[in-house]
Amino acid sequence: MTEIGITLPLLKEGRLIARPNRFLAQVDLEGTEVLAHVADPGRLKELLFPGAKVYVSAAANPNRKTAFDLKLVQGQGVLVSVDSGVPNRIAKLALEAGAWPDFTGYDSIKTEPRYKRSRFDFLLQGQDKPDCYIEVKGCTLVEDGLALFPDAPTSRGTRQIGELIELVGQGAQAAVIFIIQRQDAVSFRPHTKMDPAFSQALHEAQAAGVKVLAYRCSVTETEICLDAPVEIAG
Repeated sequence: MTEIGITLPLLKEGRLIARPNRFLAQVDLEGTEVLAHVADPGRLKELLFPGAKVYVSAAANPNRKTAFDLKLVQGQGVLVSVDSGVPNRIAKLALEAGAWPDFTGYDSIKTEPRYKRSRFDFLLQGQDKPDCYIEVKGCTLVEDGLALFPDAPTSRGTRQIGELIELVGQGAQAAVIFIIQRQDAVSFRPHTKMDPAFSQALHEAQAAGVKVLAYRCSVTETEICLDAPVEIAG
């Protein structure tokens, strides 16, 4: 696979004090309490708990209320990216580089195409090829090598899957790609216990011809790179 990755800004190590809401973290940074923006709105309970080792970068806007952005968390033996913007950036680079055989031969890559109530991540178009709609989901939860999505109920995600099924029924192609923002996953499965509706929708999508793919990433303090595909568990 062609090397696909993004370089991280300079990071500083700290300890999580608290997470008052989904988008805010209080971090002890060298003895000083600072506020950091959390881009991932998921629950992240297994990662973001008081005392967890975290890595933050200075915000581009020094006048912002949150002076830092939370980028990485130290999991059990592995670094985990908690930046929800990373999966789309990785996926766009992979599509542009032709790194995924399922999505080569297209002439254009459009972002945020609309269909009914949904805005998907990418639309691939090419001469003599059906349109291909792609939705990218970031995944941070891994249990004993099994990546699970979602870590909180997602009615929006369930609706999107249903609309991808409709698009396939109309002759388009469609895919859901899960980008696992850590390296310790060996397989992927929808998190049925957390969101049975999403899990059922994803199984129905596979049966209808929607491609379901999952890729893990290697994560260091300096870069996040696309690593390898993982098995979709039944």
